[in-house]
Amino acid sequence: MTPAGRAPVRSWLIWLTAVTVYLLAVFHRTSFGVAGLKAAERFGVGSAALGIFTVLQVGVYAAMQIPTGVLVDRYGPRRVLTAAVLILGSGQLLLGLADTYALGLLARGVLGFGDALTFVSVLRLVAAHFPAHRYALLASFTSCVGYIGNLIATVPLTLLLDGPGWTVTFLAVGAVTVLYAVPVALRVRDTPDGVPERKREPVRPAELGRQVKLAWRTPGTRLGFWVHFSTMFAPNVLTLLWGMPFLVQGEGLPAATASALLTVFVFGSMAGGPLLGAVIGRAPALRVPLVVGYLVGATIVWAVLLGWNGHVPVGVLVPAFAFLTLGGPASMIGFAVARDYNPLSRVGTATGVVNVGGFLATTVTALLIGILLQATGGNFRIALLVIVGVLAVGASRMLVWWRRARAHVFAAAARGEEVPVQIRRHRWDRAPEEAAAAA
Repeated sequence: MTPAGRAPVRSWLIWLTAVTVYLLAVFHRTSFGVAGLKAAERFGVGSAALGIFTVLQVGVYAAMQIPTGVLVDRYGPRRVLTAAVLILGSGQLLLGLADTYALGLLARGVLGFGDALTFVSVLRLVAAHFPAHRYALLASFTSCVGYIGNLIATVPLTLLLDGPGWTVTFLAVGAVTVLYAVPVALRVRDTPDGVPERKREPVRPAELGRQVKLAWRTPGTRLGFWVHFSTMFAPNVLTLLWGMPFLVQGEGLPAATASALLTVFVFGSMAGGPLLGAVIGRAPALRVPLVVGYLVGATIVWAVLLGWNGHVPVGVLVPAFAFLTLGGPASMIGFAVARDYNPLSRVGTATGVVNVGGFLATTVTALLIGILLQATGGNFRIALLVIVGVLAVGASRMLVWWRRARAHVFAAAARGEEVPVQIRRHRWDRAPEEAAAAA
């Protein structure tokens, strides 16, 4: 059962140990942001081949989210997190030794696999150890800690690569990651004090498929998927791959200025995450309306950036990026919705389903932008229209499932069942008989 009151100190220590794994994962995920040029030199490849490193890693991450959720629900987050740090460390050790493009790709694929096991596991621990009304805030804090890993993967990693060099740097961080498996295995516990761990039953493929199907059929899960899909892909695409080329090649900015502008996404998410988490923790009925507000604002921002006559001034780029960075914190709302409308035994699976959304959108968008850049001779204004298109698709599907999820809640309330969030019926909601049929 989930604790109903204040979480004990032990639960906070467990979260701190687990969230450090996520910090390491984000560090490894974003390390190519500064190591990319050295990788091109080391492996003797051009920019197109270099982009495959990011697309491969994000693709592996997205593909592993539903299996990760199932694994977490079946084996518990402690075991999955222990495996994650071992895999992450092994991937970085392999990257440090890689001297061919194929071996480098394999290393980044391994890193993507290990990275995929982390976030869902940490959120599953949050669901088990903390009261439900704290879930959104802790999810935001978890995301913020990840951004610390992003920061470490900028200037500090650059200095290490320029000093000790590629092999020493990646071997060292890989070894540190592998060793961190020891405190994870010793300190992380799947359940709070006094709550027995669930008996691990044999894994049956049919049962696993049923678990995923039940999570996907839950309207709250589907709503969370499209919230995550719509909100976090654009900041991801800019920070992981196309932000620097857009600013340097498309807007004519110096590399140093472009790099500084991209840090807006890091600091903005670190500041906005806890703030948004606190707001929706106190007023959960505002969760989806806040997402709608963000999506409307993001559409306006992209209209300004892509419709500007000539180069966009830095004075416009900074507030534009500052607003777009709220997409990361807003995406946490998807996890909170899925957590509310799934039983604890299925929260890991539902979280994995939701997490697929944003990374699926990121992968598709990054690939399409690259294709359009090649087709248009490097015209970023045309290529980045892909973001607007994906945003429109995600927003439209999110609105559909918001209405269906609300109908599900109204039907449950009409049957006398307890609902996690009290919401007020509006004229655009389904009629009571339609809501009952939808349930």
